[in-house]
Amino acid sequence: MVDIAHQAAINPASAEDATAALVPLTAIEPGQWRALAQRAVEPNGYYLPAWELAVSATARGRIGASALPVRAGASRRLIGLMPVVSLWRACKIPLPALVNAHPYGTLCSPLIDRDVPAEAATGLLQRAREAGAHALVLRDVALDGAAMGAIKEALGRAGLRPRVLGSHVRASLDATQDGDRLLHAALGAKRLKELRRQRRRLAEHGAISFDVARKVEEIGPALEIFLQLEASGWKGKRGTALLQDTGDAAFIRRAVPALAETAQCEIVSLRAGTIPVAAGIVLRHQDRAFFFKLGIDERFAKYSPGVQLTLDLTRHLCADPTIASADSTASADHPMINPIWRDRLAIGDVLIPLRRHGPMVPLIHAALSTRSYAREVARRAVHLLRNRADATPPPAR
Repeated sequence: MVDIAHQAAINPASAEDATAALVPLTAIEPGQWRALAQRAVEPNGYYLPAWELAVSATARGRIGASALPVRAGASRRLIGLMPVVSLWRACKIPLPALVNAHPYGTLCSPLIDRDVPAEAATGLLQRAREAGAHALVLRDVALDGAAMGAIKEALGRAGLRPRVLGSHVRASLDATQDGDRLLHAALGAKRLKELRRQRRRLAEHGAISFDVARKVEEIGPALEIFLQLEASGWKGKRGTALLQDTGDAAFIRRAVPALAETAQCEIVSLRAGTIPVAAGIVLRHQDRAFFFKLGIDERFAKYSPGVQLTLDLTRHLCADPTIASADSTASADHPMINPIWRDRLAIGDVLIPLRRHGPMVPLIHAALSTRSYAREVARRAVHLLRNRADATPPPAR
């Protein structure tokens, strides 16, 4: 079966050929993409052009995404955009479906123009049909978000209904509140007292400072510190740190400075004297922040440096009048962020049928369900093995 995600390679589309249903991601003019992002009905920092283009260029397992573009009017204004790959590329399932491209961050809600959301969502569905897809698989979308709302409306008009394949909730922050009051309500006096004690102990290694790198000349050195911290911890031991893959390292070193140029990325860090003990990457899109990743110096783990940094980040975001909310982009039940950021965001994977009574949709649904079950069994097995390995005492010497 022809991989429909590679039709653009079979029939190449130039940046000027805006009528093609499926085009290489690089065919989307960045200025138009940025303008759409400014008008997007729902923010998604991971689908900003500087980020997603860098991911698609070099990131491990994410290279070569295509795009479903929707344009309107005589000016051919870009009103909708969804980066995609084939179901085969995403899941090794040889059935005619497109899947939203995973941009490294765990949010894949498409960009839909807030001025014409119904037209943009309808256009995305039509573009997918024209590309030969029988279904769209939307991974990691905000189930109650405005983008998903526009897609549901477009489906309803066509007599179609989405199918939620799986869902969970993750931590988010209401940044319109006072930071200190929010933290007191979330953690309580006893827990905050213990964290202050740990902070005083950490200060024995040097005065504590919370720094925010925003300018391009600041963010490069701050990024290198973050990368070193991340690679020094458990992610480095498991081989999943960004610095351990040349493609991943190239992507993040390209994306972060590019977003800093438009004030859409910052790196926050916590220091004890001159020693960086924790650092995190934060993206910004419209009035929302996205907490991408955190790295800590595990030599200071007993002082909870990741928690200490997150407390300062919470106060920092709550004090910023341009930020209304923050998405942790963390896993469900994350033990560090969940007790601190008490708001919740519903995230899910959704199967979007593109044809009424289409015979391929039940097959796609069954294949995805089988794959999900197999992956969950494998995940639990790996988790069990890791726990046993951690619990095994070292051999006697």
